This record gives sequence, C-alpha cells and structure tokens, in this order.
Amino acid sequence: MSSTDDADPALQPEAVAAAMAVLDAHIAALNARDAEAITATLHFPHYRLSPTGMKVWDAPATYLSDFLARAGAGWAASAWEFRRPVAATASKVHLDVQFARRDAAGAVTGRYRSLWVVTQAAGRWAVALRSTFAP
Repeated sequence: MSSTDDADPALQPEAVAAAMAVLDAHIAALNARDAEAITATLHFPHYRLSPTGMKVWDAPATYLSDFLARAGAGWAASAWEFRRPVAATASKVHLDVQFARRDAAGAVTGRYRSLWVVTQAAGRWAVALRSTFAP
C-alpha cells in the first residue's frame, strides 16, 4: 500500500533526475525540430490536455507537425522557466512546469504553466502525458 507521503520527490532523487533529463532532451529536440529525438522523449499513446480538449497521439507520425501548427509561424524556440517535481515514485514523476515560447528575435510570445507526468515504462523514461494551458 502506498500513500501520498510515499510520493515525496525528495525520497526519489534518481527518478527526479531521470525525469529532468527527459525534459532537457525534449526541449532540445523540440528546438532542433528533430522528430526522432522528440519521439524518444515521449511514450505512445501520448496524451495532452489543453484548453481546446484532449489530444491523443497513438503514434509519433504527426507529433512534430502538430506542435509546429500549434506554436505558430513566429515560433523559434522554447525554454523552461521552471520545473518543480511535486510528486514522485521510483517509476513516475509529476512536475509543475512553466515554459516560454520565443520568436527569432528572442522575444517571449507566450508563457504557459503545465503539469507533466514522466514515467519509466518499457525500460525507458519518457513523458506519458501532460495538462497544459498552452493552446
């Protein structure tokens, strides 16, 4: 039996480090527009709850093109503003994050708070789902 007390991120430093590494790899791959590297940071099916509803990607084929359409023509890069683990077990980490989208001049075009869930499954750590306020 587990309880909320068991999910203290301070008790799972290896899991938190693995989740942070996934988020680092994800943002780097996204900014590089590297579909294969992005796919390596996500579990599929992959779930994203946004203000417009739930989107499910059963496979990675359209993930990058879907992101580029959401981000808009002016998007050049994204960066984490903060990433705070709020709960963790040995195989799952919940993170409260905020990221900024920037244009080619480096100006912030949007800041968005999200909850990301990173899990270890099928022998690897990757993002299973997220809930975001980003469009």
